[in-house]
Amino acid sequence: MIETPYLLFLGDAPDALSAKVAQGIKDWRPEFAIGQYRMEGCKADMKLPDMTLADAYEAGARTLVIGVANRGGVISERWKDVLNRALEQGFDIASGLHNLLRDEHDLAETARRHGRKLHDVRVPSVQYPIASGVKRTGKRCLAVGTDCSVGKMYTALAMDKVMRARGMKSTFRATGQTGILITGEGVPLDAVIADFMAGSIEWLTPDNDPDHWDLIEGQGSLFHVSYSGVTMALVHGGQPDALILCHEPTRDHMRGLPGYELPSLEALRDTALQLARVANPACQVVGISVNTQHMSAQEADAYLAATEARMGLPAVDPFRHGAELLVDALAAI
Repeated sequence: MIETPYLLFLGDAPDALSAKVAQGIKDWRPEFAIGQYRMEGCKADMKLPDMTLADAYEAGARTLVIGVANRGGVISERWKDVLNRALEQGFDIASGLHNLLRDEHDLAETARRHGRKLHDVRVPSVQYPIASGVKRTGKRCLAVGTDCSVGKMYTALAMDKVMRARGMKSTFRATGQTGILITGEGVPLDAVIADFMAGSIEWLTPDNDPDHWDLIEGQGSLFHVSYSGVTMALVHGGQPDALILCHEPTRDHMRGLPGYELPSLEALRDTALQLARVANPACQVVGISVNTQHMSAQEADAYLAATEARMGLPAVDPFRHGAELLVDALAAI
């Protein structure tokens, strides 16, 4: 078990989106987030107290969580001094990066010397099966995006919160490092061997009560040439009964791909639905989740109204305005 509360390490993150792991923990498990540690040049800010390692330890933090999700998932050499000092201070370290803490010999030696733990949450701990395609009982909803980091996890978490408040049967199913750190369990999908990715999602969303909903955390985008593979595994392994389209309208290109424009919501709807119906012919697109964090309230309201009118589907920002309309759409099918 990863000991809480956390000190969120933002390192030298170049922008807020690069620290999305920290942002997710702060937004969904604020009781775990006691403060933040930022290095010189860090452009991210969780609006938490900036703390030294000693101050955070004195305040009760026991795990330094690497809150950065950089391209390639690497542990920067620039971070090493802070990470080693954190272990010496008495912190454990948790990371969801592909570059494993345990493989960094200096960190492993410091942890051994001081009796501290290194938690690599992006390591599969189960021998997953190859997908069978056999239909499972229960219901499943998957958020799919026009791009990476547009709010797919937030959408599923917000819907799960509303459904639980209503007394509906639902489970948020984490498929990435942030979701796993928030809930404590899940499948680190992008670290699973390709042949077993879809099977890992079948394993994650097993047979359940007929009225139970699994809310599957989305990953990547069918239109992102770097990360489309994980999305396909979710679409086929998840066998969703419902899709939520997720979009961030202020971007001028795909994240990390300046030469690629974002697809339209219509293109996402048509492509995702066709592929989802390979595994579940009854799948439906039921709603649209729009990340309006970079829009004013007036701009957001106008965009949501226009999108809803154009697409004929409920369009909301579930984090800003609540996920009630999306849950209503699920309950109707």
